[in-house]
Amino acid sequence: MNIVITGAGGVLCGAFAKALAKDGHHVAVLDLNLDAAEKVAEEIRAEGGKAFAVKANVLEKESLKAAHEETKKVFGKCDALVNGAGGNHPKGTTTNEYYRPEDLADESVRSFFDLDEAGVSFVFNLNFLGTLLTTQEFALDMLETGGTILNVSSMNAFTPLTKIPAYSAAKAAVTNFTQWLAVHFAGANIRVNAIAPGFFATNQNRTLLYNEDGSLTDRSRKIISQTPMGRFGEPEELFGTLRFLLDNEAAGFVTGVTVPVDGGFSAYSGV
Repeated sequence: MNIVITGAGGVLCGAFAKALAKDGHHVAVLDLNLDAAEKVAEEIRAEGGKAFAVKANVLEKESLKAAHEETKKVFGKCDALVNGAGGNHPKGTTTNEYYRPEDLADESVRSFFDLDEAGVSFVFNLNFLGTLLTTQEFALDMLETGGTILNVSSMNAFTPLTKIPAYSAAKAAVTNFTQWLAVHFAGANIRVNAIAPGFFATNQNRTLLYNEDGSLTDRSRKIISQTPMGRFGEPEELFGTLRFLLDNEAAGFVTGVTVPVDGGFSAYSGV
């Protein structure tokens, strides 16, 4: 298959790209950071895989159209799309987990009432609108012959974590949109599903999970205490679900689902 992956310059989606290339698929590595995308593509080619990097801004239609045209020139039409671009922003995040009256007068604290409209919009747009716009562009290749779309959601879509309301709401939108798309495209033989990673240590969240001395932060200890398997996940532990959902033989009748890969986090009540 020809597989297009957005956000593929990052840790998780970069790992997705490498795994799928090892399976023999042609991979278009899309990312806003072209240098990061090219590094992933070079590593794939060094292993004998077929991949190339494309700069793409998932929030700009013209950028996506140009990336689509470049992809078609190199590999042909898109058979499968992985919408992996996403992320959070400090201005869409509160400082504390719970409301405290004294926070309103403390300029060093970002309370719920201090959340920045532009920051919240950026998070929601990057995660949800970026998924929608990218799908509008690349799903055009699938209308006649069918295809597969895999969105990247999060455990926040099921139960929001404290402090990150914008990210949680955006990922909930991605999961809901996955169901909507699955129904909408069912007659075109386009399957749409999502994968919901639990807690994985990546470049994006490493400073939130670990102190400078390598020990777990207070928030990390809380996460681990609520994860029955007692650890963070490794990127490789997402590959089985990734491959299954993209495989039209193994998952040919699977559409509209979001699969948690979370070490039991979503199953644990805390008691």
